[in-house]
Amino acid sequence: MSISVDSPADFHVHLRQGSISELITPHVRKGGFTLAYVMPNLKPPVTTTEQALKYKADLERIDPNVEYLMTLYLSPDLTPDEIRKAKKAGVVGVKSYPRGVTTNSDGGIESYEAYYPVFEAMQEVDMVLNLHGEVPSDPDANIHVLNAEPSFLPHLFKLHAAFPSLRIVLEHATTRAAVEAVKKCGPTVACSITAHHLALIVDNWAGQSWNFCKPVAKYPDDRQALRDVVREGHPRFFLGSDSAPHPPQAKSTSTPNHACAAGVYTSPVLLPLVAHLLESFGALDKLEGFVGTNGRAFYKYPVDAQKHGRAVIKLRKTPTGNVVDADYVLGNESLVPFWAGKEIGWEIVEEGAN
Repeated sequence: MSISVDSPADFHVHLRQGSISELITPHVRKGGFTLAYVMPNLKPPVTTTEQALKYKADLERIDPNVEYLMTLYLSPDLTPDEIRKAKKAGVVGVKSYPRGVTTNSDGGIESYEAYYPVFEAMQEVDMVLNLHGEVPSDPDANIHVLNAEPSFLPHLFKLHAAFPSLRIVLEHATTRAAVEAVKKCGPTVACSITAHHLALIVDNWAGQSWNFCKPVAKYPDDRQALRDVVREGHPRFFLGSDSAPHPPQAKSTSTPNHACAAGVYTSPVLLPLVAHLLESFGALDKLEGFVGTNGRAFYKYPVDAQKHGRAVIKLRKTPTGNVVDADYVLGNESLVPFWAGKEIGWEIVEEGAN
């Protein structure tokens, strides 16, 4: 049995910087994807058009066979004029991180109202606002990792009401409440879903650092809501892997004063993994929409517009016993992927193979 997908697109991926980027950037293509929507939370974050173009050139040097769509980091330095400049240069979106909720988000926002002139400019030039949909934990308000996403949803509704023509993506949804919220919004609001959140629930990361990510996986009913909306084929829900690599020592180790790193690394096995998971809950027929056409339609970036790396990727069923690699190594850098050592039911057919 085989499946072909025209130019799969990952609409949320972290490609880092420096030597680790040399290892992970080629994994976009290795995992079956030809387009990567790249997150800006570097050190320092990508806040200007020049930084975004420099970062894009760095990625293209590492692997020119992928189309990289670039984003800016929402910060006080970002102005309406910079938005217009970025749009003309081909930057696609702006990513908002609430302060301190995930990796490299210390410079994140605390209030959206201050950014309304920026959002107005984004609406005017038709750039996308990508929202990390959580509020910071606050014991006094009973806010914590399990309800941080539902607590954020009033902000989504308020932003959508204030800027009804602004395209907004609620990133990496993990709850039934988030799915229902996006459905209630108009056609300018969409939602990305990761592969790992289609697999995990809270029990899978409690005590298991390799499955720990932000936002955390929630309850079985929440996972079911994500699976249901994928199986439904809803056009405003699509893959954004949030593949977020961290060195093994950062993932596997915590101390009394420092938690393990938050992030799950799926890039090198992404398309086979998504096929494996969708097949497990009866949604394999929705694969191409979920990893391609839905997201491309929302981002107004059809396959015909892709300048680099366009390709039909073929998957085939694998025999029992095919497992995901234990790690990936380049020089002094190494990474352990999600699903390491577990069986996976699909593989990519290399070009020229039968």
